Amino acid sequence: MGAGGRMSAEEEKKNAHPEDPYGYYHRAPSESPPFTLNDIRKAIPPHCFQRSVIRSFSYVVRDLAAASALFYLAIVCIPSLPSPLRLLAWPLYWVAQGSVLTGVWVIAHECGHQAFSDYGLLNDVVGWVLHSSLLCPYFSWKHSHRRHHANTGSMDTDEVYIPKTLATLPRFLKFLLNNPPGRFLYLFVSLTLGWPAYLAFNISGRRYQRWTSHFDPNSPLYSDRERVEIIISDVGFFGMGYLLFRLAGAYSWGWLMRVYGVPLLGVNGLLVLITYLHHTHLALPHFDSSEWDWLRGALATVDRDYGFLNRVVHHVADTHVLHHLFSSMPHYHAMEATEAIKKVLGEYYRFDGTPIIKATWREARECIYVEPDEEDKSKGILWYRKKL
Repeated sequence: MGAGGRMSAEEEKKNAHPEDPYGYYHRAPSESPPFTLNDIRKAIPPHCFQRSVIRSFSYVVRDLAAASALFYLAIVCIPSLPSPLRLLAWPLYWVAQGSVLTGVWVIAHECGHQAFSDYGLLNDVVGWVLHSSLLCPYFSWKHSHRRHHANTGSMDTDEVYIPKTLATLPRFLKFLLNNPPGRFLYLFVSLTLGWPAYLAFNISGRRYQRWTSHFDPNSPLYSDRERVEIIISDVGFFGMGYLLFRLAGAYSWGWLMRVYGVPLLGVNGLLVLITYLHHTHLALPHFDSSEWDWLRGALATVDRDYGFLNRVVHHVADTHVLHHLFSSMPHYHAMEATEAIKKVLGEYYRFDGTPIIKATWREARECIYVEPDEEDKSKGILWYRKKL
């Protein structure tokens, strides 16, 4: 099944972004591409694959310095402001700190992909420290995320964001997503509780035969050789939890929520939003086991534009297609490499410059479940739909 559009050429052109000439309703190709992964690699300047310890650490220092400066403002400066100004300053702090800490989270994510440096142990130590500080179990998520990269776009073996078919769509979701108030509630719950629910209970994750959690060393998510690392992740997570508990006892739970808790909610929400929008789009196919292969699955992603936040979160959102092809490439080469691969990928490369709030609402409305086209004999290629 190819790229059958559903709007007139004039309408598609009107809806297209300068970097996305195909338009929202024009499907990406779903057949095997005429190029190989090696063809894509050859188009990228060799230096883009090089990882520098000094350069990578410079971003750690930059982000931690920014976060520390914001913490100082929250602890020392904001409490001394007059009441009306405090009411304005706290939300500004939460947005700024949540954004900066998301950048810290992304660096730890790169450590998990071995994109931070050429040294595996260094990558894991840095990643474990940074992720633990943000209540993310480093090794636990590293291993499940690696499986997501190995199975992206597969209806059968992907680890997360596997869309429902109409037959498997729960009745309550049919109700929620089919009306604006329900859609808003769904998005609100997903952005606030989605990340911890996924880590703790595998909500939105691949279904297993028994209870699954990122905190359980015996979880079916992990192999025997990975179980010790899950324990190490738990030590980091619960150690940070204990530190936060002591801070709350020393200052107050309200103080802790203002200074750390609300920004962490911002981090969690941004993570869910970014990953949701990477893999949810009318133009993107999903594949069952009869059609899926790694390259087609990796290409079934879309780059998004978060404006100034692109730089704050180290271009994790606007170079995601490249990231699924070469996940060990450091973020500071990703923009250059993305430009280099566009000519090779052609229509297989997808970028959507729709403002993020508008795009989020649109995808929640348009992308409710997936089904194959009726005229597609293979039935192994599925597309998003909304008609219930």
